[in-house]
Amino acid sequence: MATTTTESTQAEGGESKFPPLDSKSFPSQLFWLVIFFAALYLLMSRLVLPKLAAIISNRKAQIDGDLARASALKDETEAALKNYEKALFDARAKATDIGRETRAKVSAEIDADQANLDAALSKKIKDAEAKVAKAKAKAMESVEAIASESAADIVASLTGGKTLKTAAAKAVAAVKR
Repeated sequence: MATTTTESTQAEGGESKFPPLDSKSFPSQLFWLVIFFAALYLLMSRLVLPKLAAIISNRKAQIDGDLARASALKDETEAALKNYEKALFDARAKATDIGRETRAKVSAEIDADQANLDAALSKKIKDAEAKVAKAKAKAMESVEAIASESAADIVASLTGGKTLKTAAAKAVAAVKR
């Protein structure tokens, strides 16, 4: 049949035309175009577009909810960070205060120990000076006795005679003054 239609079209006009471009078929093509576009419009507006609108509104609501939750979490994080920084500042201040108190306490203990040590050393120095003074006095007494004996021995060996130790002691005492 297709061959007869094509042959009949060729026989009439002598030339075959492509059916959509044939001007004789335009009114029927326009009619069916309007019918299909109307059906497509109704199908889209009644079935597809409401579902798309619902999907879009659900996505928008979910995005808005996620943004709100993210904002709340951001605020919570910032508050936690501020609390952390405040706690850290307070801890540093407390550590500084403890350090100052400890330094003051240790300094006071050191000063007290230093004072006790100074007092003990002063007492030991005074005792040592007293012992040295006693030893010096005793040594000086011995020096005078030794000097008078030595002087008597020297005079005796030089003169060949005997010298009295009392006279030598008086001579040494006279030189000492």
